[in-house]
Amino acid sequence: MKSIIASVGMALLACAGSVPAQAADTYPARPVRMVIPLAAGSAVDKAVRIVVQKMSEDLGQPFVVENIPGSSGLIGADKVAKAAPDGYTLGGFNDSILTMIPHIYPNMPWHPLKDFDPVSLVATVEWGLVAPADSPYKTAADFIADARANPGRINYSSGGNGSPQHIAMALFAKKAGLDIVHVPYKGATPGAVAVAGKEVQAGFQGLGTVAGLIQGGKVKLLAVSTKEPLAQFPGVPTVDTSGLSGFFFDSWATIVAPHGTPRPIVDRLHQSVVKALAAADVKAQLAPLGMTLRGIGPDEFGAATRGNFDLYRQLIHDGNIQSN
Repeated sequence: MKSIIASVGMALLACAGSVPAQAADTYPARPVRMVIPLAAGSAVDKAVRIVVQKMSEDLGQPFVVENIPGSSGLIGADKVAKAAPDGYTLGGFNDSILTMIPHIYPNMPWHPLKDFDPVSLVATVEWGLVAPADSPYKTAADFIADARANPGRINYSSGGNGSPQHIAMALFAKKAGLDIVHVPYKGATPGAVAVAGKEVQAGFQGLGTVAGLIQGGKVKLLAVSTKEPLAQFPGVPTVDTSGLSGFFFDSWATIVAPHGTPRPIVDRLHQSVVKALAAADVKAQLAPLGMTLRGIGPDEFGAATRGNFDLYRQLIHDGNIQSN
C-alpha cells in the first residue's frame, strides 16, 4: 500500500512540475497586459512601448499597454503586485519604483524584492548634468567649485522629492561634499524647463528628457554620468573624468512580473526582449532617447536591484529624503 501511495505521490509531483513548462509552451494564448505606473510619454514609457510592440510580433499576441501613474508609481505597481502570476499582467517599471520609492513612502502596500519577479532590465536611461545655456559653468568641476565656494546658495531642480533627479543630485552632492539647495518640481520635464529658464543653476536629468533642450540651445550639457563618453553627445566628457571621480548614475527601463510567475514563462519573455533589442528598427527608435540597450536577464537584474535597493536606502535615510 505504501509503495502505491508513494508511486501516486511521485506521479502527482511530476505532473505538477510539468505544468509551468507546458504553460510556457503555449504562452501566450491571449493578449498580455503591460502596466506602466508612469505618465505616457516618459522615457521608460516610450522604451517599453517600442519593445513590447516588437515582442508582440515574436510572441503572436498583442501587448495592451496601460498607464496608471500616481504616487510616484505606487498605484500602478500595486496592480501588478496583486495580479495573477500567470504572465498575462506585467509591469514596465523604472528603477525608482524598485529601489528608491520604497524607502521614501511609509506603509508600502507591496515589497519590491518580494512581490515582483524580475524579467529583464531592458535598457539604461543615461543621465547628465545640465545648466542654463548661458551658464558660466563649462564642466562639472566648475559647478562643484562654485557650490563649494557658495554653500547653501546654489539651487538645483528635480521632478519632485524622492524623484530620480533628486536622488542623482543627492548622491552627487554627498560624494562631492556639497551644500546645495533642492527645488522640487512636478515632474522631470518641468524640472528640466526650470534649468532652461534659469530658475535654478543646474540639475541632473535623463538625456532623453533634455535632448531637445540641448539641441535647441536651451540648456548646456556639462557632463554625462556614464562610464564612457556617449557618441550621440560628441565632445561632452563624463562626470568621472571632469569633476568627480567615480561618480556614475543611470536609471532603468525594466519589465517585471508578479511574484510566483512560472520561471519558464519569465525566461520566454526575457528571450523575446533580447530578440526585440537586436532588431534594427528598435535600436533606431531607442537611440534618440539617450538609452543604452541591455537585455539583462532575471538573475543579474535581480542582483542589481538588491544592490541598488541597499545603496539608496542608506542615501535616503542619511539625507532625510521624504515624499512630497
